Amino acid sequence: MSNFFERVQAGKPVILDGGTGTEMEKRGAKMEEKGWSASCTLTAPDLLRGIHEDYIKAGAEVIITNTFSTSKHVLADCGLEHQFEELNAAAVKLAHQARDNVAENEVWVAGSISSNTFYDEQTAGKQVLKDNFDRQAEILAENGVDFLMLEMVNNLDDLEIVYPAAAKTGLPVIVGFNTHTSPEGEVILGRLLWDEGQARLDKAIQALPDDVPMITIMHTMTNNILPALEVMHANFDGPTGVYAHWGKFVMPNWQFNDMISAEAYADEAEKWVAAGTRMVGGCCGIGPDHIRELTNRIQ
Repeated sequence: MSNFFERVQAGKPVILDGGTGTEMEKRGAKMEEKGWSASCTLTAPDLLRGIHEDYIKAGAEVIITNTFSTSKHVLADCGLEHQFEELNAAAVKLAHQARDNVAENEVWVAGSISSNTFYDEQTAGKQVLKDNFDRQAEILAENGVDFLMLEMVNNLDDLEIVYPAAAKTGLPVIVGFNTHTSPEGEVILGRLLWDEGQARLDKAIQALPDDVPMITIMHTMTNNILPALEVMHANFDGPTGVYAHWGKFVMPNWQFNDMISAEAYADEAEKWVAAGTRMVGGCCGIGPDHIRELTNRIQ
């Protein structure tokens, strides 16, 4: 298998998959009240494998494991911490099975790690987080992910813990920020506080380790993407990616209201590619039809 980052730099942008948790919900999987799609890997494995397969058949060259909400402290909130190792290992295996079943071209499996909780504040202590992220990264690496993706980065204190844990595996680590634009026109992260106001994206990028190979804007509404890309490219010399969302999360379910069409989403994605992004896909609410249209337009 060729190096993913060589592929990123060559030719047309890499196509990423779309939302996994939202697609499982749309297809009838039961969501955990305090952990969203955490248990679906074991309760609906055939459904999850089929979603990965549908994304690959739609043209996705990268599929992300269903491990966004399987950090041990999130599972503890659901009473599922005893399944921590099983859930993370099984998620990678299902992604591999999907790739083996239907991929005709090269497809990479990315391991998702998120410091996000389903509460307003992170309550686990630093040592607990370090131990949890160290082991989660190890499990994903041991089971054969090609690289790791840190998702929903909106807290630099957590990033200082989770990035070293992921990097310790020796795998490349992509950092994904979720952003919005303030009324004053500043691009800022999600719930993160920075001094007297919310953290600006440029400050967050400048705080990253020098060896980060790629950064992305993810779980961000489409109208906020171009301002974020402008900030990213002004503060980061490496390749960038985008996977936006559409809809709204109301615990424990995603709200699929006034969804963006595949054609309209691809129209936006073409602007991101023109602005220089090297990987394009979708996050929550974006499904296989959107990825198929992206593939047709961009590939």
